[in-house]
Amino acid sequence: MDQAHALLIASPGLGHLIPVLELGNRLSSVLNVHVTILAVTSGSSSLIEIETIHAATTRGTCEIMELPSVDIDHLVEPDATVVTKIAAKMRAMKSAVRDAVKSMKRKPTVMIVDFLGTNLISIDDVGVMAKYVYVPSHAWFLALMVYLPVLDKVVEGEYVEIKEPLKIPGCKPVGPKELLDTMLNRSNQQYSECVQSGLEIPMSDGILVNTWEELQGNTLAALREDKDLNRVMKIPVYPIGPIIRTSGPIVRTKLTENPNGIFEWLDKQRERSVVYVCLGSGGTLSFEQTMELALGLELSGQSFLWVLRRPVSYLEVSSRDDDHVSNGLPKGFLDRTRGVGLVVTQWAPQVEILSHGSIGGFLSHCGWSSVLESLTEGVPIIAWPLYAEQWMNATLLADEIGVAIRTLELPSKKVIGREEVAFLVKKIVAEEDGEGRKIRDKAEEVKVSSKRAWTHGGSSHSSLLEWAKQCRLVS
Repeated sequence: MDQAHALLIASPGLGHLIPVLELGNRLSSVLNVHVTILAVTSGSSSLIEIETIHAATTRGTCEIMELPSVDIDHLVEPDATVVTKIAAKMRAMKSAVRDAVKSMKRKPTVMIVDFLGTNLISIDDVGVMAKYVYVPSHAWFLALMVYLPVLDKVVEGEYVEIKEPLKIPGCKPVGPKELLDTMLNRSNQQYSECVQSGLEIPMSDGILVNTWEELQGNTLAALREDKDLNRVMKIPVYPIGPIIRTSGPIVRTKLTENPNGIFEWLDKQRERSVVYVCLGSGGTLSFEQTMELALGLELSGQSFLWVLRRPVSYLEVSSRDDDHVSNGLPKGFLDRTRGVGLVVTQWAPQVEILSHGSIGGFLSHCGWSSVLESLTEGVPIIAWPLYAEQWMNATLLADEIGVAIRTLELPSKKVIGREEVAFLVKKIVAEEDGEGRKIRDKAEEVKVSSKRAWTHGGSSHSSLLEWAKQCRLVS
């Protein structure tokens, strides 16, 4: 019998590319199927994406085909958001994807697209394939996405003005502090793209979601069993998480800080004593907020490792003038914190850092990939959400799962002062009793459950096998 073939399609941007690459690696290693990944990149100038694809190709578990980028300037407004640009690019790539599939000698058994490439579900003339959507986020986010077309019809006015939280059948309501940033302005095209994705997801044969039963059992049950949710989504949901980047040999690129220096410093720190600070590749802090964060870290007296870099746009070449990033820090800060803190001004190996025994907390933007990388190592989180679904993630982590502490106000709404920063850092890393201890203990419990989910016979391992049998990847 010929080896089954799975085709994965990644939308532009590291936040989409990396999760799809890791899903491909998991399918290849667990199911022993041939995996082809079509990478729709941001263009030849996107150095980070190119190096990520090169590193993944070097690992050699999947076949990766980079599709030539197409010009979408005539399809979107000059000030279009990232979501709008990605959705437009994926629509413009439809014929290229169709041609790529037709040219394959080994026809795919199944096609998997990420949730911003759902227009590809309707692709035709490529043979009979099962078509699935991969949601690299959590089940609550998925529930909101598929129910958004209903909310779009029944809610009047702007969501930010609603008095009561938005009700999603069987799930935790979504309040003003949890709204996706794509929902903040209903007249913006990115909102329309989000609603369209919510309509298209249920047109697939099923959904793979990057969570696991023990983490979100109630929400997953609602997606499967709630009659009101089932009216808009009658397809199966397969929780197969956590799927994250695995630690291993560090791939040195032009964008990677000397990792040896980082780990030599971490090796000198006490166990679980360091707060790791990283706000993702797309996070932007104002000058004033950067100052307050720095002074708060200093005021806490705790050891810290801070990855401080310029934000990188998903669809634009990044400025690599990182030598000047640290110029925005308070005067004398680096001298005063020498030995206590380490500031890294380029890319750092996050998975390896979070797995180091000295890391006791993670001040994070709460991107779901970073969240999972932290939770699978039992590292509690200081939630610092900035954009996308990160506000939703922060509430999930702090209020429902209990592995995080969050700021009193959203960091995107006001500057978080140094005293609050210091308070949060000391509570999550050093508090002997009370809330800090409970959060750290819960993080350890989640770590254990995340490992158990992927043991043979565990919930995610079994869910993946069930899905693979359903779409005939395995017998």
